[in-house]
Amino acid sequence: MPADTALRKSEERFRRVVEAAPNAMVMVNAAGLIEMVNAQAERVFGYTRDEMLGQSMEILVPDRFRHAHPGLRATFTADPRSRPMGAGRDLNARRKDGSEFPVEIGLNPIDTEDGPMVLSAIVDISDRKQKEEKIRAALREKEILLGEIHHRVKNNLQIVDSLLDLQLSKLDDPTVAGMLRDSQSRIRSMVLIHQTLYQSKDFARVDFAAFLDSLIPTLVASYGLDSNRIALSLEVKDVQLPLSTAIPCGLIVNELVTNVFKHAFPGARRGGIWVALACGEDDQVDLSVSDDGVGLPPDLDVENAATLGLQLVCLLADQLGGSVRIERTAPTRFRLRFPIQR
Repeated sequence: MPADTALRKSEERFRRVVEAAPNAMVMVNAAGLIEMVNAQAERVFGYTRDEMLGQSMEILVPDRFRHAHPGLRATFTADPRSRPMGAGRDLNARRKDGSEFPVEIGLNPIDTEDGPMVLSAIVDISDRKQKEEKIRAALREKEILLGEIHHRVKNNLQIVDSLLDLQLSKLDDPTVAGMLRDSQSRIRSMVLIHQTLYQSKDFARVDFAAFLDSLIPTLVASYGLDSNRIALSLEVKDVQLPLSTAIPCGLIVNELVTNVFKHAFPGARRGGIWVALACGEDDQVDLSVSDDGVGLPPDLDVENAATLGLQLVCLLADQLGGSVRIERTAPTRFRLRFPIQR
């Protein structure tokens, strides 16, 4: 078969492939003039084939971008390789009637008898963009709803806290008053978790470091801790916890720190309290509350403790699927280790 015949057959096959392509195909020469289009390009852009052939590629580009387009073509010509156009950017094309629509464009260098050309595959993604916008709108609505839910839960808990305050003002029994203050402390811990979520952009996960930064000063103020006598140190890494984990973990911190405030430093004893939180590569969270106070009674069995606070710690640790370990030597340390529930 003569070489020229084979070449003509090859070009004919190429044209048939381009014509049958499901995407709009536009081939442009080095001068930026349109050399070939397919039927889909006619449908997408609203021009007839004859109206496009021989015209500048810029007739398909929105007016506000036309001045920059020749420079972009020159950049591609300097490094001709198959790649998407404007990767990471939103692209728009222009129809004959002047309307614009979002597109994705793939660029492919082609060597022809008439010199190098660029074959562009253009996809109208208007339908996809509309669906994405509907999804974004639905997500925004859900985020607003979740934010309102957390806000109302927080407000309702604060009402309970205020009711306990009213009840405390009428009590003379210091034992009952102490129990109500402990209940207030637990409620305020939950309030802070919902407040942290309400102020964040992610309603699925709690920034636990930010929560602890708010909780500890609140506890200090509630129990009148003398910062000149007892030093408090927070060593908290960035840990994001799902709500189902953050609430019991927050209550555990509340109980452990409260117990230290109440029992570890009687009289004028001085010392320090350390709260540490970190998440390992195995998605295990390590939480510890330490102090160099008077220490724990030698006969104390945490798992069978009579106090409500320590009973809560054990119950909540089980709820988290974690374990509590006590180090009795100075400093006294409660260590909780549990997996992040995905």
